[in-house]
Amino acid sequence: MAIMAMGAQGAASYLINAQKLYTGVDAQPLEPGAVLIEDGLIRAVGPQLPAPPHATVLQAKVVTAGLFDPQGALGVAEVPGEQATVDNVAHTGRLGAALDVSLGYNPRSVAVAVNRIEGLTAMQLAPGMDGGSILAGMGAVVQFNQKPLLRRPSALFVTLGEQGASRAQGSRAMGLTILREALEDARDLSANRLAYDSGQRRHYALARPDLEALVAVLGGIIPLVVRVDRAADMEHLLDVLKPFGVRLVISGASEAHLVASRLAAEQVRVLLDPLQNLPISFDTLAARLDQPALLARAGVRFAFTIAESHNARNLRQSAGNAVAHGLSWMDGLRAITIRGAELAGIDHLLGSLEPGKLAHVVLWDGDPLEVASSAQQVFLSGVPIPMTSRQTMLARRYAAFYSNRQMKQPAYLP
Repeated sequence: MAIMAMGAQGAASYLINAQKLYTGVDAQPLEPGAVLIEDGLIRAVGPQLPAPPHATVLQAKVVTAGLFDPQGALGVAEVPGEQATVDNVAHTGRLGAALDVSLGYNPRSVAVAVNRIEGLTAMQLAPGMDGGSILAGMGAVVQFNQKPLLRRPSALFVTLGEQGASRAQGSRAMGLTILREALEDARDLSANRLAYDSGQRRHYALARPDLEALVAVLGGIIPLVVRVDRAADMEHLLDVLKPFGVRLVISGASEAHLVASRLAAEQVRVLLDPLQNLPISFDTLAARLDQPALLARAGVRFAFTIAESHNARNLRQSAGNAVAHGLSWMDGLRAITIRGAELAGIDHLLGSLEPGKLAHVVLWDGDPLEVASSAQQVFLSGVPIPMTSRQTMLARRYAAFYSNRQMKQPAYLP
């Protein structure tokens, strides 16, 4: 697909005509639909649009916004099994909440291209939940091009429940106690900075950089993302956080459906992997495949995540699986686009096809929630990316090898 063309001011312009165009905000797709891209932004969306004289016109079956993973490690965990390549976890040290995961991001990671050619255009980088403190660190939002950073910090991540207990003297109750103490200290610092700076304030349990990160949570600047699965832990967490008025996002949330009415009433948002349906621990005994459908019916807003690095591209498979178990198709698409962007505070820039947003656009050859479909072309901030990765180059290399040697080509090669 040759699609490079430059406009009058040197900026590429594209008009994409689609048989189906999902804006991500409308209840139904536009059939047909069109999106105009100029200067890296979405300029117009509608059933039909006139082509500017300088625009390249493309045709597609299905068009959506780029996929967004709200909790990933792409570019900060090159080989998760090799500690030297994992830069989003602090196993020891004096700081926890202040860890800035974006400082370890590598935009040239070979895994980036693998994921973006399958429609993933942005991610909220998250610190690993297996560090030395329940306070895991601060996240950041990146897009997968040469100007990656979109928001920093975007959230503060905390580990509680069974995982958090191992970092809190073996007790999940102590984990909640540590979190409460940290928030109380941060609130005290925020109200008494001059006294603290002059040595006239009591000793705090955390270092100042950690407390400053928590002050941003108390001010509502960034949300608090807490990794917890057990329903009882969620209820205790809500009780502990009530005096602080923070914006809470629960990650993991395997038993969220058991407390869905309270989550909806208190406007708590949820990050979950819809493929998590096994009782792999005592915290996940009530995990089930139809949880997204149950949460949707209760009015809980949620987004999907794979919560890892290299296979974030499987988000659409997870969404398709949730749709197969009762979730509406549109809610499945939103859970891998606009809902995650909302959680990360970046929905004013991406997550849907609306005028003024960054042109993160994907052209699909079929239903994006079907694993048999694939992305024909991906746009990042209005620029069509090369649809190649290390895997595609290796496949072509060995296809040519078998052809030159007149050997029988394996069925798995194109």
